[in-house]
Amino acid sequence: MIGVIKGTGSCGPGKVVTNDDIAGLVETSDGWIRERTGIEERHIATEETCVDLAAEAARRALQNAGMDAEELDMILVSTISPTRVMPCTACEVQAAIGAKKAQCFDLSAACSGFVVAWNTVNAYMAAGFVKKALIIGSECLSKLTDWQDRSTCILFGDGAGAVAVSAEAGTPFLPATYADGASGEALTLQGRYGSSPFRSAGERNSEPAGSYFMEMDGQAVFKFAVRRVPQVIEEVLEKNGIHKEAISRYILHQANRRIVEAVARRLEEPGEKFPMNLQHYGNTSSASIPILLDELNRSGQLKKGQKIVLAGFGGGLIWGAAVTEWNRD
Repeated sequence: MIGVIKGTGSCGPGKVVTNDDIAGLVETSDGWIRERTGIEERHIATEETCVDLAAEAARRALQNAGMDAEELDMILVSTISPTRVMPCTACEVQAAIGAKKAQCFDLSAACSGFVVAWNTVNAYMAAGFVKKALIIGSECLSKLTDWQDRSTCILFGDGAGAVAVSAEAGTPFLPATYADGASGEALTLQGRYGSSPFRSAGERNSEPAGSYFMEMDGQAVFKFAVRRVPQVIEEVLEKNGIHKEAISRYILHQANRRIVEAVARRLEEPGEKFPMNLQHYGNTSSASIPILLDELNRSGQLKKGQKIVLAGFGGGLIWGAAVTEWNRD
């Protein structure tokens, strides 16, 4: 069995923050941000939660698929910014949409999260354990951002994307996913778990205030992405006996325009095959790929029978790619 996308959905918070708005917080400018990242604006959650965004994206995906929530066997949510640690986001989405029969869990793989979740659901389907599922990427990264840190606050935004997937007869495509934990310090986020009462008072108060925000070595992440992403895409194509000419779209994690363009050059593929919407959303981590998929679907840019590549990269460090065939009419 193979997982087939039957519908897509996405949801962005109502508040839009422009580069000029960011320039009111830190020393930067619209031109500086556009030149280095390609980002023009991003959606920021002021009232919405990670669960709110995920549930609305889920509803839209189910509606687009003509699928009822009670048909679902699984809801898998990728997020590093959940509303609560427990219950998990997937369980809260289940309650919100009435998917009473679905097994639910969250997955944490940062910006590669949607690709990892896609591979996970496809493995369940190939094994015959799941027939219908929702895969969701949902993030409220604004809650994890130091808005006084110019190197990171210009990058991130909030949003959610979802795909409704059905198991159908076919031979699964083989994915490729990797991790390099030894290089993980390039992109970090300290958990808010507090201190043990069994530590001394001095130790309990020793953590710096900024440790609960995302911190990134931008150059290290850039070099990692432009080296590893083309490699893993070429590997996954070779594994499946597919030539680059057969790929209609490469749906990459929307981190930075320069990264996407560099990957296209290294693969020697035309830029038109690498759609981008990061200019309007910023980096939404695990939500970026399904948000872009939803935009491409609803604008009619994806045609039945086209093969597409999904590729993620980011915190962990984790990177991976998968191939799928677009089968919606």
